[in-house]
Amino acid sequence: MSKTLLYSVAGSVATITLNRPQVMNALDADMIVQLRAACEQACDDAVVRAIVLRGNGPAFLAGGDVALFHANLPRLPEMAGKLAGELHHAIMALRRAAKPVLASVHGAVAGAGISLLAAADLALAAADAKFTLAYSRIAASPDGGSTYFLPRLIGVRRALEMALLSDTFDAHTAREIGLVNWVVSAAELAAETEKIAGRLASGPTVAYGETKALVNQSFDNTLERQLEAEAQAFARCARTADLAEGVTAFVEKRKPNFEGH
Repeated sequence: MSKTLLYSVAGSVATITLNRPQVMNALDADMIVQLRAACEQACDDAVVRAIVLRGNGPAFLAGGDVALFHANLPRLPEMAGKLAGELHHAIMALRRAAKPVLASVHGAVAGAGISLLAAADLALAAADAKFTLAYSRIAASPDGGSTYFLPRLIGVRRALEMALLSDTFDAHTAREIGLVNWVVSAAELAAETEKIAGRLASGPTVAYGETKALVNQSFDNTLERQLEAEAQAFARCARTADLAEGVTAFVEKRKPNFEGH
C-alpha cells in the first residue's frame, strides 16, 4: 500500500490505517484507490479472521478532501463519480467479508468517515470523537452507503436529521443512538481495540460470517425466507470443525479453541 494508507496483519487481524494525518485523513484519489485494494485484500485473505479500520493522527476520517474538490471544480462531476465508485467497492468488500469488521474511531468522524464507520459490523469510539455527516454543508448528498446504513442503524428520522442539518454530536450521543457500540477514553482506545479484535479473530469465523450474512439480508427477507436461511446457515456451521470443538468444549466444561474453520 502507499504511504497514504497502511495495511498490516498480526494475529489474524488485518488493520487498515488511514494515513494522511496532516489533513485529518481526508480522502484523496490515491487513498480511495488504496482503501479499495486494502478492503478487498483483507476480505479475500483466508489468514485474516477480523478487520480493524482506524486512522493515524488527530482524526479517524474527516471526509473527502474538499481542497481537491475545489481545485477540480470544472471536472468535479466526472471525478466524483469515479471516486465514489472506488469508495463503494471498498464498502462492498467490507460488507461481503465473511469475517467481522471493527471500526476504531477518534477525533473527527465526518462525511465518508461516517459512511466507513457505518459499514463496519462493530464500532468503538474514543470519548473525544466528534461526528457529523457534513455533506449538506457543501451542498452535496451523501455517499459511501450512509443513506443505506444509517436508517437501519439509527432510524429514518435521525438519519435525515444527520443528513439534512449536518450537526455535530459527541461520542456518547453516537452510542445512545446506536451508531457505535462502545465509548472509551482516548488513552484506552488502542488497547480496547486490540482486545475486541483479538476476541473476534479467535472466535468461530465461519459462524461469524454466517451470522453477519443473515443479519445483513434480514431487511430484504420475509420471515419465512429468513427462517429458511437460518436453517441452511446452521447446517453449514454444523459441518465445521469449530462447531464440533464448541459442542465438545461445552460438554467438557472448558473454553473452546476455535481455529476458524
